[in-house]
Amino acid sequence: MEISINKADLDNPLHAEAVIGILDAYAKEPIGGGRPLAGDVRKRLIPELKRQDNALVLLAFADGRPAGIAVCFVGFSTFAARPLLNLHDLAVLPGLRGRGIGQALLDSLNEHALQLGCCKITLEVREDNHGARALYKRYGYGDYNPSDEPVITFFLEKRL
Repeated sequence: MEISINKADLDNPLHAEAVIGILDAYAKEPIGGGRPLAGDVRKRLIPELKRQDNALVLLAFADGRPAGIAVCFVGFSTFAARPLLNLHDLAVLPGLRGRGIGQALLDSLNEHALQLGCCKITLEVREDNHGARALYKRYGYGDYNPSDEPVITFFLEKRL
């Protein structure tokens, strides 16, 4: 299987369709909430992503077909006074997992972060998403470590 990673061109209808399709497939899984993307989200997703100057969307293709996605946003680390890259979503279509697509997305993401001069890449992952956690650990991701000792952190939200 030939894997290629491309920066998504959100003006390209094939790329836009792939972004929505892959994220919808993930949303339908229990780990993604168990429901498809809402109709209004499907309509707004691409136009709103285009408005985000700090967005980086990478699409993985396997043998020329959409297979995975990484949606990232450039942020800023006040403690390093440098940009950081937050991996907001990483998803690989269920039938294609375990074939190196997630690894290829992380490799490409790392290259982009280095090109941007980022001090780190951040992400959140569910405790029960063992496959993703194992992949991230293999790639050097670990608990937040502001000093010499890692600290368990929590991802909190307030819905509006």
